[in-house]
Amino acid sequence: MRSADLYVEGGMAAAAELLRRPDRPTAIVTANDLQALGVYQAARAADLRIPDQLSVVGFDDLPFVQWLGPALTTVRQPLMQMGAAAAEMVIGLSVSRRPDHDRIELPTTLVIRESTAPLR
Repeated sequence: MRSADLYVEGGMAAAAELLRRPDRPTAIVTANDLQALGVYQAARAADLRIPDQLSVVGFDDLPFVQWLGPALTTVRQPLMQMGAAAAEMVIGLSVSRRPDHDRIELPTTLVIRESTAPLR
């Protein structure tokens, strides 16, 4: 496990470090799709094929990740629902109404594309 900036460069640096290990991972799950792009770059630099030698999973389902080569497996967040819930909470707070809940959980969806392969 590595911590990295939530940008392409952060994903690339953390993945490069992981991929240099003698016990190199067979899969990397990132905090967002931009980091996953960095993993793609690090895998290319290490001459590894996705998903044949390394599976990659992102988080967000940004519109362009379906067009990557290979298309990125990712977790889709319900952004519209998140925005609506946040707006409702802010509006309530603006009229001194306490939120009904301390925490709101919204469902996510795993979008399986071509960047992942079964465990070998």
